[in-house]
Amino acid sequence: QVRLAESGGGSVQAGGSLRLSCAASGYTYNSYCMGWIRQAPGKEREGVAAISSGGFSPYYADSVKGRFTITQENPKNTLYLQMNSLRPEDTAVYYCAHAPRAIGQRPVDCAADLLAGGHWGRGTQVTVSS
Repeated sequence: QVRLAESGGGSVQAGGSLRLSCAASGYTYNSYCMGWIRQAPGKEREGVAAISSGGFSPYYADSVKGRFTITQENPKNTLYLQMNSLRPEDTAVYYCAHAPRAIGQRPVDCAADLLAGGHWGRGTQVTVSS
């Protein structure tokens, strides 16, 4: 059973920073997609950032490019999301997501697949005040 444990959420003023962490365990597939999804009240879910175990540059949503950075720790079971220059519109519950990766699947495709399904953590709240 895949388990994803997020941490690092909280409240911060606009312009501040937070770092989210996600510890993954229990997955049995070697090739995977992993990333962060967020959902704000009254808004659709958004794939924020994603990586694939096949390499390639990470995927970022346009809304976070240049402000957020997704990284992975070796051994590759911990995912991070460094969030800088936070804005009130970044307020949301952030979910870590994990799924098997198809051969040749790039991070942009991973982001779409993670948004549509896969394994999700319970989420961590990020609140940015103006």
